Amino acid sequence: MLYIGADHRGFNLKEEIKDFLKKEKIEFIDLGNSKYDQEDDYSDFAEKVALKVSASDKNQGILICGSGVGMSIAANKFKGIRAGLCFSAQMAKEAKKAIDINVLCLSADFTNAATAKLIVREWIEAAFKKEPRYLRRIKKINQLPN
Repeated sequence: MLYIGADHRGFNLKEEIKDFLKKEKIEFIDLGNSKYDQEDDYSDFAEKVALKVSASDKNQGILICGSGVGMSIAANKFKGIRAGLCFSAQMAKEAKKAIDINVLCLSADFTNAATAKLIVREWIEAAFKKEPRYLRRIKKINQLPN
């Protein structure tokens, strides 16, 4: 399952991404925020999405905040999460193929809706290569202390 979450700065872009996912018939669950709330915190949504993604290797997530950096940092605190902040479709594709990022982080302040949709499409369509060198690197990441 694909889970999506955003704070107030990412809220509008999240709504655009949700419309895109619906049009593409891609199932997802929105973990919030369900309304614009200037006082919400990105870490709350990073936690909700990261917990769902870490529950199954079949789950993926999209997190959106102003810069994308806060979401990336917070999500990567969770075991099994490989969150990556991507600014281009090619970057997202390569991150999925070589690193198998399971949480895509987007910057609402630096990424327009059209570009964000391209990023999401490439990330969803890309497949992890599963080559020994990539598997070895992910294994090493998983062994790093928190």
